[in-house]
Amino acid sequence: MFRPKIPTMPTPTGLGTPPVVEPTAIISNAGTPPVAPTPPTPVRPTVQLTPGTALALVGGGTAVVLVLGAVLVSLLLAVAITGASVAVCAVVLRSLLASDAKRR
Repeated sequence: MFRPKIPTMPTPTGLGTPPVVEPTAIISNAGTPPVAPTPPTPVRPTVQLTPGTALALVGGGTAVVLVLGAVLVSLLLAVAITGASVAVCAVVLRSLLASDAKRR
């Protein structure tokens, strides 16, 4: 029940012979017209910044920086509070263990 069942390898059914590849003759047709060159792809238009779009970009960038700053500061504050609480717990435990040792 708990033993894995290993599949058996299938036996080959016949002799494996490589396929026969016969060379084919290449006939060049000189009567075909030359292919017309493709037209050049159009260049992307340049982006023109108006005062309104520049102001929107500056406002959006400022908002992103403020949000990321708030998130990072809150994470740092959470780590600091956690570290302080662990330190307080360590001091309390040390005090409890020291006072228990003095009573004996």
